[in-house]
Amino acid sequence: MRKLIIAQARMTSTRLPGKVMKIVCGKPLLEHFINRLKRVKSADQIVIATTINDIDNQIVDLCKKLDISYYRGSEEDVLGRYYEAAVEYGGDVIIRITSDCPVIDPDVVDYLIDFYMKNLKKYDYVTNTLKRTYPRGMDTEIVSFKALKEAHFNAYDPFDREHVTLFIRNRPTQYRRHNIKYSSDLSRYRLTVDTSEDMELIRRIFESLYVENPEFSMKDILSKMAANPDWIKINSYVKQR
Repeated sequence: MRKLIIAQARMTSTRLPGKVMKIVCGKPLLEHFINRLKRVKSADQIVIATTINDIDNQIVDLCKKLDISYYRGSEEDVLGRYYEAAVEYGGDVIIRITSDCPVIDPDVVDYLIDFYMKNLKKYDYVTNTLKRTYPRGMDTEIVSFKALKEAHFNAYDPFDREHVTLFIRNRPTQYRRHNIKYSSDLSRYRLTVDTSEDMELIRRIFESLYVENPEFSMKDILSKMAANPDWIKINSYVKQR
């Protein structure tokens, strides 16, 4: 079965426009994100799903530079963009990760893919976000192409179109869902980028870890934050949209 990581990215994010191309340790945040996804062993291909807007040409240019596949679709209909990208690149298993998660740990992604593949007959959708125990920013969703296709052709609510998997998540009697929990509750950590405060924390993480070890892990991040307990306060009050 062909396993595709499809990651959405755009320049026109509401709270922090252009965040994916902000420079950290000499590279755009999106480049760091892609480099981390390249270390996922279980996936067959990475596809950056961006929009047809001219402003997102620079995302396409970066994909070309890094030799990464891309797809351009609707800005508002993200579900449609995912479905079309999955069709374009022939995905049987779709791994959804958003570019808001620049410190995504490849080992976390591999762990979820491995679980999904071992339980193909049991689950349509596997994630670590139904009940959060992983830090926000390690968000990984895995869905069958069949379920994604059904969502695409049956979801009419604009909110479902915008949030891709919401149609599936909200139908537990129709789709067999499973949530992966971490060994302890780390949901208080916010390692995603949606605001300038988030960006400040991510910048500190990269500047303190990347030079010595570009392949730093989630555990490395947590160790660094334990040594700098004030860091968690930087974006602790930010509400996820």
